[in-house]
Amino acid sequence: MKTKLIIPALFIFTFVFINCKKYDALGNEIKTYSEIKKANWFIGTWQHKTDTTNLIENWTFENDSTLTATSYFVQNNKDTLHNETIELVQTNNVLIYYATVLGTNNNEPIPYQKTIDTENELIFENPKQNYPQKISYKKMATAQILISISGKVNGNTNNETYILTKNK
Repeated sequence: MKTKLIIPALFIFTFVFINCKKYDALGNEIKTYSEIKKANWFIGTWQHKTDTTNLIENWTFENDSTLTATSYFVQNNKDTLHNETIELVQTNNVLIYYATVLGTNNNEPIPYQKTIDTENELIFENPKQNYPQKISYKKMATAQILISISGKVNGNTNNETYILTKNK
């Protein structure tokens, strides 16, 4: 009889132990955000400047699960060609890149889910999006990143890449 009680008790104890969550002194669950930490190297102001255009992305730490950014293209130091806000959010163990482009999609955010991550690269995709379907951030050097946006436009493959340097 004791053996019959011990086996279920061990099973329950093992299940509870494996699925334990961590709590603080007030009983609030302590969440860990390992996915968002993979993008901490985004933080800062990045710039790609040519004779006629200037692309700037400014990434900041919002909270434990979110990074935010503004991204804009300026032509001849006066005309804004592109204006976008970005939220990089971890929900559970999923990392989503939300891009809100001024004047597009009724100014509603477009989600891109992280599909690939390495130590030096994060790739986000949304195959249902018109363009781009893929956004990639790749760490090139200590103070440089390569941003690539790609996908199909009217059946033709399109790819834009920008090397941005971190402002000091």
